[in-house]
Formats: sequence, C-alpha cells, structure tokens
Amino acid sequence: MKKVVTVGIGGRSFVIDEDAYQKLNLYLTRFKEKTGMGVQSGDVMEDLEQRIAELFTEALGTRYQVVNITMVNNIISQLGMPDGGQMEDDFGVKNEPFYNMAVKKLYRNPDDKVIGGVCSGMALYLNIDVVLVRVLFFVAIFMGSVGFWGYIILWIIAPMAYTAAQKCEMRGLPVTAENLRKFSTYR
Repeated sequence: MKKVVTVGIGGRSFVIDEDAYQKLNLYLTRFKEKTGMGVQSGDVMEDLEQRIAELFTEALGTRYQVVNITMVNNIISQLGMPDGGQMEDDFGVKNEPFYNMAVKKLYRNPDDKVIGGVCSGMALYLNIDVVLVRVLFFVAIFMGSVGFWGYIILWIIAPMAYTAAQKCEMRGLPVTAENLRKFSTYR
C-alpha cells in the first residue's frame, strides 16, 4: 500500500505517490537553485509548473489515475535542468535525457509586432524573413480586400504567444527547461 498526496501543479490538482512527490519536489527545488535568477525566478518556475501540469494531463488522459515515479522520471528527463545538464538524485543516479519532438504552432508574435504580430508569427511558422511576409501582406491589401480580410482572420484565429512554452512552440523548439529560460519575461 502506498501513500498518496494531492498537490496543485500549474493551477491543476493531481493525486501523486509520496515517492513521486518527493522526487518532483526535489527537482523543482534544484531547478530553482540552478536558474540563478534569484527573486525573478518566479515566472520561470510558473512556466515550468504549467508545462509539468500539461505533461501530467497528457500522460494521465481522461481516466482517473495516480501520478507515479515513472511519470515523474520521464518528465524530469524530458525537461532537464536550466543549465542543460541532468538532475542527479540523492543516490548519484542521473536521469537519462528524453528527446521529444518539437511541435511548431502558429501564434502571433508579441515580441516583434507592428500591428497584431500576425506577419511575425507567420514568418516564424514558415521559416521565412518577416520583411517578406509584411511586403506580401502590404501588396495583397492594396491589390484588393483579400489581403485585409486574410490579415483580420489570422489575427482572430492565431492566439498571442504569451508564455515561454508558447514562444518555444512558435519557433518549433522543444519545451525544455533551458528553452523556457530563454523565453521567460525576466532574464
């Protein structure tokens, strides 16, 4: 019989084994120490917890399950540490790295926007220069109303990339701890 704990991670509640909880708590503590950002590490930790909550939800699916040590080990190896290294547990055992495929999604880019960030987001999604996309939209607007309505529709459909995880997905980078740190609001 195992003891379970209910924890809140990234604004969601999970039931987790006690040993998995201790391992996850140790990971979060060591991660915060290695960020080297002091007081400003709050946003990075919040993004990390949201990503962990997404991965737990994905792993558990829709049925009610308990998060176990295997799931925690997989997530720790997937996210890694902010310095790009691996976390050693108390016994000196390193977690093996887990290489996940990066997913590229269309978002509006708040960091390089002129009006709504649509052109910048499209340029990152298509891997082309943002100036070319802006020129094409400009020409399309003056050639007829199709360019205008296309821009408006993309503005409505494409969400703004606010979090560091969304900024990683916008660029097609894997959502790892190192990449989350790159795109956090406080560097």
